[in-house]
Order: sequence, then C-alpha cells, then structure tokens
Amino acid sequence: MAKTNPGRFFEDYAVGQVIAHAVPRTLSGGERALYHALYPARHALCSSDAFAAACGLGAAPLDDLIAFHTVFGKTVPDISLNAVANLGYAEGRWHRPVRAGDTLRSQSEVIGLKQNSNGKSGVVWVRTRGLNQRDELVLDYVRWVMVRKRDQGTPAPETVVPDLAKAVAASDLVVPEGLDFTGYDFTLAGEPHRMDDYEIGEVIDHVDGVTVEEAEHMQATRLWQNTAKVHFDATFREDGRRLIYGGHIISLARALSFNGLANAQMIVGLNGGAHANPCFAGDTVRAWSEVLDKAETSAPGVGAIRLRLVAVKAGGVPGALRGEEGKYRPEVLLDLDYWALMPV
Repeated sequence: MAKTNPGRFFEDYAVGQVIAHAVPRTLSGGERALYHALYPARHALCSSDAFAAACGLGAAPLDDLIAFHTVFGKTVPDISLNAVANLGYAEGRWHRPVRAGDTLRSQSEVIGLKQNSNGKSGVVWVRTRGLNQRDELVLDYVRWVMVRKRDQGTPAPETVVPDLAKAVAASDLVVPEGLDFTGYDFTLAGEPHRMDDYEIGEVIDHVDGVTVEEAEHMQATRLWQNTAKVHFDATFREDGRRLIYGGHIISLARALSFNGLANAQMIVGLNGGAHANPCFAGDTVRAWSEVLDKAETSAPGVGAIRLRLVAVKAGGVPGALRGEEGKYRPEVLLDLDYWALMPV
C-alpha cells in the first residue's frame, strides 16, 4: 500500500460524502503578527485589545480572515490538492470570534458534482465547517472547485448542482456577544465615517496598490498550509508559472479597503465570491468597493453593511466589473460579496 497521498481526483467524490480534515491548528499572536506583516491590515478591532475591550469584546479577536484561511487550508489536501482552480464561495457565516489560544479543525460535506464537457475535470461543491476546541461552530461556507480527473474514461457521475442562496439574509448574521459600538472611538479607528454616511450604490476607490511578489505569496500559502500544487509547483501548469493563492488576494484587497472603509470592522457574512482571473507575481493589485445594502442589527450602535470588494490589476477602473458580453473584465481578479459590522 502506498504511504503517500496523491490527493483526491474528481471521480473520488460522491454527494453526501463527509470528510474530516487532518491536523487541527492552535492559533496564537504569531499568526496575527505574520498576517499584519503580509498585508497592510489596520482595522482597529483586531489590532488593539484596548479598542476591542471598549467595544465590549475583551481581548481583540484574530482577524476574521485568519480564521477563514486556517479552516480553508485544512481542507486543501482533501478537496483541492489536484485543483485546476478554486471557483467561488457562497453562504458563508462567521459564528463567533477566534482568539489566540483557540484550536481550529475543519470538516466538509460534498453537496454537488458536475463533470466538465471536456471529460478531463469536474466541479466539486463542498460545505465546510470550522470548529474550535469546544466543538463550537466558528464559521461555515460553501465553495466550489474545479478538480482534475484521474482517468478520462471514468463515467461521469450524476450531475448535482446545489441551489445556493444569492446572499446571507441580514437577519441570519451572527453579531458577537457583547459587541457595542455606542462608545466607538472614530479617531482611534482611523476614519469618521459611520454606516449612515454610505449610500447604496456608492463606489469607493481605495486608491492604494501593492505589487505581488513570490516571497509574500509563498509565505502566505505556507502559513495557511495550503498545499495545492498550482501554488507551489511551477511544473504543474503548462505556462510554468505558480498561481497566486486566491486567499492572498482576498486578504490583500480587504486590507487595501481600509482606506475608505476603516470602520467596516468585522466580516460576518460571505454572500458570494469569484476568482475571476488568475494573478501572478509581478501584478500590482488595487481594490474598489461598492455598497450593496445596509441593515440594522440588535446590538447597540452596530449596523451591517453589505459590500462588493473587487480586486483588479493594471487597467482596472473603479466600478468597471464586466464587459459588454457579461463576462468579467480581464483585469478583474476578485469579486467578493460580504457583510461587515460597522457603527451606525
């Protein structure tokens, strides 16, 4: 029996299959320090224990995307080791903050399969749950990924495409217990804008840009233990280039959005997302956001704002997402639809 793991191929999945992913991970302040070194992350609630305590949370939670990347990374050896590309996300919710000392593990259920017409690959839909050391649900989300087939001659499975919600309802968002923005310090947060200052349909150019280098990308991919071959092995793609990990672009764009959305403090919902075009070392990433919706919450002084976060490379124009034919413009790297908590 072979002792090594070649990863699953498309024909190895079945709808209803539940996969418990290996190697739980205990997070510490080290992950926060590395995250803030890799990205210009400056949101106050995840940066300052004192700021978080003044908002009713006690010690500052780790950045929401640290939890996401950690849970995601656990799934890669079982879900996307032989992936062509990660395609999208839906129905994501953060259920409780993660703090230094928490241990996270992941499990996924296969909820959809569809073989591609070329017979060489297929799309796999999974619902992934991240749990802490107390078996409490930390976050869950659906993602779909294109995976190579081991043998083109293997018959195609029955096509099952899950019916996914277009967005997480505002009423289903989970606000962390104790969160209170009535005494929110806008000076320390970095900007004066509260939720009422934003209009639905407003587009915000985040101005700044960051040129992606192999060094930062590879450090981030290793940090989150993402072992997908397309990110590590330059011989795995015909063009001989390593594909920049999509989570790296998500965090980079989120950090860039601080300039204009400094008070969008916590991500609590992931409505949808697409890695529209590949990113490679040498590309310069910029970001813009569009306000899609706003909603009240039951927490004092806390509102929920729905945002479209778009990462683009050279040639990208704020507000320009798709071409005349309805396809993503070639300079668009990421289209992410999410809910964040913000003072009203």
